[in-house]
Amino acid sequence: MPPQAIFDIHKIDFTRPPLYDIEAIRRVNPQRNQMEQLTAVVYEDLSTHTVIGYKDVSDEEFWVGGHMPGFPLMPGVIMCESVAQLSAFYTKKHKLMAGDFMGFGGLDAVRFRSPVFPNSRLVIVCQVKEIRPTRRCVADFQGFVKDRMVFEGTIIGVPLFRSQGIDAPNA
Repeated sequence: MPPQAIFDIHKIDFTRPPLYDIEAIRRVNPQRNQMEQLTAVVYEDLSTHTVIGYKDVSDEEFWVGGHMPGFPLMPGVIMCESVAQLSAFYTKKHKLMAGDFMGFGGLDAVRFRSPVFPNSRLVIVCQVKEIRPTRRCVADFQGFVKDRMVFEGTIIGVPLFRSQGIDAPNA
């Protein structure tokens, strides 16, 4: 049995315009083209550090033809990338973390409960539990398609600095 939802997504009116559309997300997140895994952000609560967004999964995704031919499943790593982009957007938008970018620091207790197919909306809920601005942030997350929880876990984000690039000494 899946755990209790972090947030009741039925309280969100998905027919209303989002708080942040793809253009607003692009002003904060650096991912582009096939690596953009966040379509919109529809809810945020700074008092509880809860943010909700979604990825509209189309049949034109770069992975559809190869994962798995004839039975396309959204790869788990791409699902986790969508969570990373949502949590990075929230922490950078509200200047909760240092650095030029947020990087993947790790994942804990990730469970995939149901597949995600093309022509679905993957709704992602993140609740930031720990913020250490120069070190890391930790958030619990859950993903839903319609009423079904499809995955859950904990994500760790770390600040990245342009000065730590591949040409930097001791990078």
